[in-house]
Amino acid sequence: MVDASQIQEHANIIGADGVHVGTVDKVDGHRIKLTKKDSGDGHHHYISMGLVAEVEDGTVRLSANSDVAVTMEESK
Repeated sequence: MVDASQIQEHANIIGADGVHVGTVDKVDGHRIKLTKKDSGDGHHHYISMGLVAEVEDGTVRLSANSDVAVTMEESK
């Protein structure tokens, strides 16, 4: 698993397919909290740190394609 300290606020999150999934608001334990602006319902959503494949040049790349990652999001 990637070291959470590598993930910076406002970093772009992309799926394994290269499609934008969201923008990091902050790391919250073992989850990444996404900004509300990427949410269609006006709520924060979360992605498990377990889906992070790597962090490169300030971009968080997931191990799942964007359409799968979105279905795995938790809202709060």
